[in-house]
Amino acid sequence: MSVTENTLILETTQGPVTIEMRPDLAPNHVARIKELVREGFYDGIVFHRVIEGFMAQTGCPHGTGTGGSGKKLKAEFNKEPHVRGTASMARAANPDSGDSQFFICFDDARFLDNQYTVWGKVTEGMENVDKIKRGEPVQNPDKIVKARMAADKE
Repeated sequence: MSVTENTLILETTQGPVTIEMRPDLAPNHVARIKELVREGFYDGIVFHRVIEGFMAQTGCPHGTGTGGSGKKLKAEFNKEPHVRGTASMARAANPDSGDSQFFICFDDARFLDNQYTVWGKVTEGMENVDKIKRGEPVQNPDKIVKARMAADKE
C-alpha cells in the first residue's frame, strides 16, 4: 500500500490499523480528523461502543459516547457504501452533529448508507479491528494508543 498524505495510522491495543482517508468524499471531515490527530486528541481514547457483526466506535474523550471535540461538522453524506472496513462518522439524531466520534464497520451495514458520513476505509489491520473487545459499554475497553498521519515525521 502506498502512503499518502491521507493515510491515517491508529496504533491500538490490538495492533496497528491503517485507514486511507477520502477527502474526495468528505473533505471537511477528513480535514477535521487530521487536525484532531495532529493535536493528539485521539491518543488514549477508548473504543466505547463495540457491537459484534456491526461496528467499533471511538472518539469520545469521556469514553462514554457523550462527548466530542466541541466542533460540530455539517454532514457530508455520500454514495460510498457502509461495508466491512468502512470508516464513518458517528452522530446524534441531528445529521449535522458529527464531531470527533467515528466507527469502523465489522460487516456490511448498508442501512446506514446516505445517513452517515463515510470518510475512509481500512486498508491494513482489519484483523486487529476484529479483535477489539465488544460491549455497550465495553468492560476494560481497547483503545487508540496513538493516532498519527503516516506522512508526518514522528
